[in-house]
Amino acid sequence: MYAPAAGAGHALTAVGGHAVSLPFARQAIALIALFTDFGVDDPYVGQMKAVLLRRTHGAVPIVDLLHRVPSFDTLAGAHLLSALQGQIDPGSVFVAVVDPGVGSNRPAVVLEADGKWYVGPDNGLLAVVAARSRAHRTWRIVWQPEALSASFHGRDLFAPIAARIAVGDWPASALAACADLAERLPASDLAQVIYIDHYGNAMTGLRAASMPPTAGLVARAGRIPAARVFAAVPVGQTFWYENSLGLAEIAINRGHAAARLDLAVGSPVTLVD
Repeated sequence: MYAPAAGAGHALTAVGGHAVSLPFARQAIALIALFTDFGVDDPYVGQMKAVLLRRTHGAVPIVDLLHRVPSFDTLAGAHLLSALQGQIDPGSVFVAVVDPGVGSNRPAVVLEADGKWYVGPDNGLLAVVAARSRAHRTWRIVWQPEALSASFHGRDLFAPIAARIAVGDWPASALAACADLAERLPASDLAQVIYIDHYGNAMTGLRAASMPPTAGLVARAGRIPAARVFAAVPVGQTFWYENSLGLAEIAINRGHAAARLDLAVGSPVTLVD
């Protein structure tokens, strides 16, 4: 759990000419990162961005981190979020929405983990980030806007809270501190496919740094050997490599690994010598 530095207390920041008490000193907001399973062809991302831009007056950059999280898959999403957040600067706010239980009694939360902020449902999506953090704190969102869609909390609940945090307006009356997330996951790796990109490369939840460099992977069929990069193997050869996020990824040089190996999100993988 988070332990404030000795003597840090509550930091004051100027917002709209007023001094606002924050729960502890932090850096200025770097950006707002959006992480959803909304896709890019439907109207949902645009509506959420409109709220964020209106409430931050366009003063905070917004990055589309990923909108093709596997639909409804909070477990894959949790491991993807943990991998992707490492590329984003401390002080940033993530709006993370993979929320098949929207409209139910699942909690809505704010998580601060290692100097980054996460706003979203308490359904496991934020749990790997919390489990792997050096320190974290959690708040329940108790505020409700006058108009709250039962099916779109990303726009009506999470975006407004994220915007307030992003401009330094700590929403004290909207949040209630709690001991931890209600839905927790272990910090361990996930031995399955968590994402397939448009090339057909199959990203796994295995962190390559914890794997022997000559280890093989088994996924559906026989042993898949390791290689450093695509160019290290002949065209058409299957291999696994450490991708740019540090995860083990199954690929074919100039081929579609998921189609050839019949892989899908959730397909198990096994580490072998």
